[in-house]
Amino acid sequence: MDSADLASAFVAAQAGQTQLAVAAKMLRMNADAAQSVVKLLEAGQANIDKLANVAAGVGGNLDVSV
Repeated sequence: MDSADLASAFVAAQAGQTQLAVAAKMLRMNADAAQSVVKLLEAGQANIDKLANVAAGVGGNLDVSV
């Protein structure tokens, strides 16, 4: 095995290591995003539960202009 083969193998190993690091970062980002969506849905459900027994039409004529 000559030095060119060793250099090529080293470069390929470095590229593979970089790809693994990027893939791990993307997996963490996806997990964080999914966790944020779950928290958002839980908060929305909690707010809807608070308003479940409000009479029909409440807030229908709300003026939000400033």
